[in-house]
Amino acid sequence: MKKQERYQHFIEHFKEHFPDPQTELNYSNPYELLVAVILSAQCTDKRVNLTTPALFKAYPTPEHLAVATSDEVFTYIRSISYPNNKAKHLVGMGKMLVDEFDSVVPASTTDLQKLPGVGRKTANVIASVIYNQPTMAVDTHVFRVSKRLGLVTQTAKTPLEVEKQLVSYIPKELIHKAHHWLILHGRYVCTARSPQCPTCSLTHFCQYYQKLQKTSVRN
Repeated sequence: MKKQERYQHFIEHFKEHFPDPQTELNYSNPYELLVAVILSAQCTDKRVNLTTPALFKAYPTPEHLAVATSDEVFTYIRSISYPNNKAKHLVGMGKMLVDEFDSVVPASTTDLQKLPGVGRKTANVIASVIYNQPTMAVDTHVFRVSKRLGLVTQTAKTPLEVEKQLVSYIPKELIHKAHHWLILHGRYVCTARSPQCPTCSLTHFCQYYQKLQKTSVRN
């Protein structure tokens, strides 16, 4: 099967069965999502969602976060991975939002990456989720699933390489949705250690599954 056909099957399946995917992080405005995404690095969305209500109550705006100390913020996020660094990043992010962006979360990925704690992946998430821009955030789920399905080559060794291949094949108007499709499929079906192949609806074009079948036949 040609790569373009795999993309066609991938897109058709999710457009039919999951037409309006959403992030699982809880937020009510761009600022809250930015905070949540920064906290979610190497941490589960579930843990972040348990942590953010009290944090958002204490620091409901960038202005509140900008005048906090990292030690104060730490007390709210101590259960999150790497709380010391993330507390410093959040305070720095709040100050920069206030001082340089008039407390408005920027839409440009270039501007977003100027903020402390915001790398390319986080910037792509914000641009995609908030502004529906054709950006593809590549986390471990996207990296794994896109390779298993055969949407990207096995020689793609970095998130950036995977990102470039995905956005070159997926229609621009669907990239922000495809980001969620890949993440959620990886989180609940195509898991890292025990992929749920017997119940997966994508096995008819999945390279990983096809290889498993061939191996099974040989054995």
